[in-house]
Amino acid sequence: MPQKKSPDTKIYVLDTNILLHEPLAFLSFKEHDVVVPMTVLEELDYIKDSKKDVARDARVSIRAMEDLLHDATPEQMVDGVSMEGLGAGDTAPSGALSIFADLNMLETNQVFTSNENDNRIINVALHLQASYAPQQIVLVTKDLNMRLKAKGAGLNHVEDYRTDQLISDIKYLSRGFHQFEGSFWDQVKSVDSRTEGRDTIHTVPKSMLPEAYVNEFLLDDSKQFAGLVESVDADNLEILDLGYDRLMSRHAWGISPKNIGQAMALHALLDPHIDLVVLTGPAGSGKTLLALAAALEMVVEKNMYEKIIVTRSTPEIAESIGFLPGTEEEKMLPWLASITDSLEVLHKHDENVKGSMNYIMEKANIQYKSVNFMRGRSIQNSIVILDESQNLTASQLKTIITRCGEGTKIIVGGNLAQIDSNYLSAVTSGLTYLVEKFKDFSGSATLNLDGVVRSRLADFAERHL
Repeated sequence: MPQKKSPDTKIYVLDTNILLHEPLAFLSFKEHDVVVPMTVLEELDYIKDSKKDVARDARVSIRAMEDLLHDATPEQMVDGVSMEGLGAGDTAPSGALSIFADLNMLETNQVFTSNENDNRIINVALHLQASYAPQQIVLVTKDLNMRLKAKGAGLNHVEDYRTDQLISDIKYLSRGFHQFEGSFWDQVKSVDSRTEGRDTIHTVPKSMLPEAYVNEFLLDDSKQFAGLVESVDADNLEILDLGYDRLMSRHAWGISPKNIGQAMALHALLDPHIDLVVLTGPAGSGKTLLALAAALEMVVEKNMYEKIIVTRSTPEIAESIGFLPGTEEEKMLPWLASITDSLEVLHKHDENVKGSMNYIMEKANIQYKSVNFMRGRSIQNSIVILDESQNLTASQLKTIITRCGEGTKIIVGGNLAQIDSNYLSAVTSGLTYLVEKFKDFSGSATLNLDGVVRSRLADFAERHL
C-alpha cells in the first residue's frame, strides 16, 4: 500500500477507462499519489491484444508505467515509485505511482462481494479510505454508473477525469462568431481602412473585442455588416469586410445558405487558407450537407483537391468494422448513410439521381474509410470529412488530424447533444476539446450552426423534445 503522507496529499485511484481515454493520465495529478489497482492492469492486458481501436492506448499506458516501474522491487511498487521529473511540469512537485494488489484483498475488507471488475476497483478505494483517513481518497472514473455505485457504497470523493476539460459548461464553448448589439459602426471609435485587390480590410482598436481570435466572424443587429477577424495584435484587430448580403450570396454545388450561420460556414469551408473547419450544431442544421457541397465544389469544379475521404466514429467508438464479406467502403456505408442522403439531396433534381450520384462519386473520388484504419496514413491533397465526431476522444481526434498532410483540408462535424459514448459528456468530448484548442490557430475556423433547417417538424422536435 502507498506510504501515508500529509492530509494535504490526496490519493487518486484510477479506473481503466481513464488510462484508455488518456494513456499518460497517471502523470497528471501533480504532488498527489496515484494508485492503479491490479484489476485495472488485468483489463488493460485484455484490451491491448483486442481488435479495438483503444488497444493502442492500452499498450501506450502499459509501456509508460513499465518505464517508470521497471527497476522497482515488488515492495517499492506497492509503496509507490516517485514520478518526479515526469509529465508536463518537470519541475513541479510529483507524487508516487503504486500498484495495489486488490486480488488478494480479504472479503472482510470488501463492501461488494461480487467479482465484477468495477466492484473490485471500488473496493480498493473504500479500503484505502478506511486505512488512510484523514487523507482524501478519490476514485477517478469516466463511468457515470460506477461513480454512483461508489458514492452509494460510502466513498466520499468520486470524480471524472477533467485534466483535459477546457470549459466548465458547454454554454462557454466558442461559437466561432460574435454578434454586436445594434450597429457595428456605431461602436467604432477609430478605424483605418485599406483595399487589397477586391478586399477591404478595417483596422479597429482591440478594445472593441478583447477576446477576439483569428477567423472569428463578426455580425451586428443591422444585418448589413459582416466581417472576419484576419489578425490580432496587442492593440488592434484587422477585420476583413465580408458584407452581410455578399456573405449570404455564397453558394457551392447548387446549395445556397438558408441563414447567416450557414453562410459563415460556407465561407470558411470554401476558404483555401483554412485547413480545419469545425462545424457544431443540432441535428438538421446543415453540417453534413454544407461540408459535402463545399467539398464537391472544390474537388470537381475548382480542382483544388484530388479526392474526398469520408469517415466517422462508429457506435463502438471507432472500433472494428467487422469481418462480414465486403470492402471497407461497403462495410462503412451503413454508418455513413448521412453522406449518401446528402448526395441525394444535392442531385434530387437530376433525372437519373442514382446515375448522377455514381458519376459524381467516381468523379470526386469519394472514399469511405473507417476511423480505425486512419492511423499510420499520410493523406495528401484531399478533403477529409469527419462526421459524428462528438463521440471521439481528444486522443482519437488527434490521431485523425495528424494524418493530414500538405494540401489537405479536414472538416469536422458533430452534435454535442447526441453523444452515444458511455464515457464522454458535452464538456469532455474530443469535439469540445478541439474547438477550444484550435480557436487561436490561424489555419482553423469554428462555426456553431444555430437553427434547424431540415424541416419544420425537425425544428419543432429539436426545440421542444
